Amino acid sequence: MYKSFNSRPVLSAIDITFLRGEISVIIGGSGTGKTTLLRLLIGLEKPDRGSIVISGQDIVPLNDREMNQVRRKFGMVFQYAALLDSMTVLENVAFPLREHTKLGEQEIREQVHAKLSDLGLKNVEQLFPSQLSGGMRKRVGLARALMLEPELIVYDEPTSGLDPFTTELVDEMITSTRARLGVTSIVISHDMASALRIADRIHLLAEGRVAGSGTPDELVAGKVPLALRFMQASSVDFATARAWRKE
Repeated sequence: MYKSFNSRPVLSAIDITFLRGEISVIIGGSGTGKTTLLRLLIGLEKPDRGSIVISGQDIVPLNDREMNQVRRKFGMVFQYAALLDSMTVLENVAFPLREHTKLGEQEIREQVHAKLSDLGLKNVEQLFPSQLSGGMRKRVGLARALMLEPELIVYDEPTSGLDPFTTELVDEMITSTRARLGVTSIVISHDMASALRIADRIHLLAEGRVAGSGTPDELVAGKVPLALRFMQASSVDFATARAWRKE
């Protein structure tokens, strides 16, 4: 897959497979093409050439109406949760159901309450986003993403701007959601420590290309030299990350 803007290559020869039910982390520094790749995956951009296959269907030729149907297979957790400040938690989480289903109000409320409870959020329905902590906003954003029971969840920089304690809570949220629901998870990140904790497979982007892919253990073992240098530059505590995965 190839993508350029104003004749400037942004992504070149990208070839990645995301296996069903796994957590795949796409990692890289600023300007490596992570955001562009995300926009391509969810159909907000089209590649100049190449294909993007979701559940056996190439989404590149699809028109807007067809793409809207495909997007129902996706849940999207945005970098800063992207909650609507003027809406309560209940209204934010209920939004997909009100937009895409014909459920009655009572059933919508019951489903929202159940999803929030699953994520450890109780008695928050009438709060506004400004009244929530960073970690709570992330969980509300995940609850909203899960309302249409997606096959695949995309997380955009889920630990960006969070303190270490909240980062671990978000990492646990990602892994436990996969464990409970079996969803395929794609995480866009620059946080190597988090990637080592949660990923089944890590793909390192550099200069618009996949510079290396592997399991966390393969990357820590130095089988992808550029990834090892990235980890060393990130001051990652390999032992701590490995211990967290084994808990």
